[in-house]
Order: sequence, then structure tokens, then C-alpha cells
Amino acid sequence: MANQENCMRVTRQSAKRRAAEAMSENPQHQPPANKRRVVLGEIPSNILGNSSLRSCSEPRARGRSRKPAKPISSSSIPASEKTPEEDVVGVGKVATEDIDAGSDDPQMCGPYVTGIYEYLRNMEQEEKRRPLGEYMQIIQKDVSANMRGILVDWLVELAEEFKVVSDTLYLTISHIDRYLSLKPINRQKLQLLGVSAMLIASKYEEIDPKPVEKFCDMTENTYTKQEVVDMEADVLKTLNYEMGNPTVKSFLRRFARVAQGNSKNPNLQLEFLGYYLAELSLLDYGCVKFLPSMVAASVIFLAKFTTQPKKHPWNSSLQSYTGYKPSDLKECVLRIQDLQLDRRGGSLVAVRNKYKQHKYKCVSTLASPAEIPASYLDEVKER
Repeated sequence: MANQENCMRVTRQSAKRRAAEAMSENPQHQPPANKRRVVLGEIPSNILGNSSLRSCSEPRARGRSRKPAKPISSSSIPASEKTPEEDVVGVGKVATEDIDAGSDDPQMCGPYVTGIYEYLRNMEQEEKRRPLGEYMQIIQKDVSANMRGILVDWLVELAEEFKVVSDTLYLTISHIDRYLSLKPINRQKLQLLGVSAMLIASKYEEIDPKPVEKFCDMTENTYTKQEVVDMEADVLKTLNYEMGNPTVKSFLRRFARVAQGNSKNPNLQLEFLGYYLAELSLLDYGCVKFLPSMVAASVIFLAKFTTQPKKHPWNSSLQSYTGYKPSDLKECVLRIQDLQLDRRGGSLVAVRNKYKQHKYKCVSTLASPAEIPASYLDEVKER
């Protein structure tokens, strides 16, 4: 037995020696150096092949490749087979996978986007996530719609100063409206509410949120750090810590993409015009009663009308993806158009000045025709 063990030991040593000599003669056959461990590196490859762990834009590693579906255009549909909407607009319905497949936005990831937006549409209608449409008349006694507009105008400037993502701004306004729908506030604390709401939204949306002291500085230390923190706690408690909810921006991402159809080059003017009109809607207390998805759809309608007034701004694709017909949007579209044309003589200029910049293609200098043709806002009836 001892001789057998010695023989095995000698055999192993000889094998190691031969392997070392072979590697010295053929360096290219040397095993690769150990790589640093990466995320998910120890999960078996058959699990990584699961679509739930793959990036949206990552192609399938195995299996037969599938040709992408061809976009359906109006030119490929015989006139006798077109619906009345397609005849009016001149654009056929685009397949869902065509719109969603080419997006790099993680919130529009092809396999999940339909479920995501169904979830958001259901969530936006939940009572706990919606402000009251008439909270100024019902709840507030010392704060007016005009004061709210001034606050939002200042918060737009604050968001520009802090360079926060636009989602933070929208979520801030949502928190403010929901808080004011539940609790009366003294006008002297309205700005404090705005600062605290943006502090909360920043923590929710930003990678590197600004500290409390920065927010105090922006109010020229009108409020102490403790006052901001106390108001932050009050907002959280009043809203029952339900801080995440869909905003206009949540829907605008997808609707703007649908509006451009299968265009390979994004229409930045249309996108920026949509963002501009959406931020104008934040200023208007009258838009609080509309669902965020309705405001987003109305913004796209008006943006398309502004850029191409002689072409019907709606089509069957937009109707399918947004869930709204032109007649559903009429009141909201006309209200936002009043803001765009400044028919109420508003003195709030932060949003207009922001979108006068060349980086936004100066879209706030654009104006739609004074009147939207009635046929554009009427429901398209099938023949």
C-alpha cells in the first residue's frame, strides 16, 4: 500500500512537471489569469439566458433568430381596407413590438412595457395617489391657485439651478398637490412645503440628492434646517409614505415615441415641445383634475398640431397606445393651448424662459394656430 501511494505521488509530480514544461514551450496554451468576480458571475448560464435577466437591447444568445416584424404603413394597406382614422390621418397603426423594441429606455423595455403601462394606468386612478380636483375650494383657506402657480414657477427655477432630472420636478408637484388635498396650510409655509417636497422627490429620483442645507440656501435661509426636516416628516406622514406615483412624464416618454412612429431619427423639436407644454400644465391649478396620462396625451396632440397644423394630429396608433380618442382630450387640450398662447396673461415666465434656450430648440417661441379645427377634436366615426 505504501509503495502504491509513493508511486501515485511520483506520478502526480511527473505530470505537473510535464505540464509546466509544455506551458513554457507553448505560452499561448497557458490558462487565462483569474478574472475579477462580476455581478451574477456565479449564476449558471442557463439561468442568465432567461429573458427576465437580459438587457432590453441584448440579442438572444441561443435559439433561432426571429426577423423583426415589418412596420405597417398606410402606403402598404389598400384604400378599401383602411379604417376611417387611417384615411383621415394617413398613417396606419404601428405594431406594439415595433414601437417598444428599439428603445434604450429601461422603462420602455420591450418584453415588459405593456404590463408596466397597464400598471401605471391603474395606479394613477387610485384615490390615495390622486389630488382632489377642487382642493383649493374644499381644503385650503389661506392659499390660492395663484400662490400655487408662483410656487411651481419658482420650483422650476430651483430644479434648473440644482440640475435635477425632470422626474424630480413632476414628483415634487405631485407631492404638493396631494398634501394640499389633505391638509390646510398657512401661506407663510407654502414655500417651506415646496422645498420639503422637492427634498423628498430628490431622494426618490436622484442618484446624488442635494443635502438639506442646499435647499435652505435657496430660500436665503428663510427656513432653518430643522424646519425643513420637520416639514419633510409631516409630508411623509400625511401622504402615508406613499411617495411613488405616475406623473405626466411617466407617460410622456412612451407617447412621444409613438407619435414619431417608426422614424429612425428622433424629432427633438416635437419631444422638447411636448416637455415644454407638459411643464406649462404644472403651473395651472386647473390641470390638477386631469389624469397624468390624459395630460400627456393632450400635450402630444397639441405638439403635433403646433408643428404640423394642416395635418390631423391623431391617429389609430396614438389612440391605441394612449387609450384616448380626440374627443376625450378636448377640454384638456384647449386648456393647455390657452397656456401656450398665454391667453390668460400670466406673469409666470420660468418655464418659457427655460425652453427659449437653444438646447431645447427654442420651442417656447413656437405657437399653435389660434383655433384648432373642430374636426380634429371630434370623434372619428367609422363608415
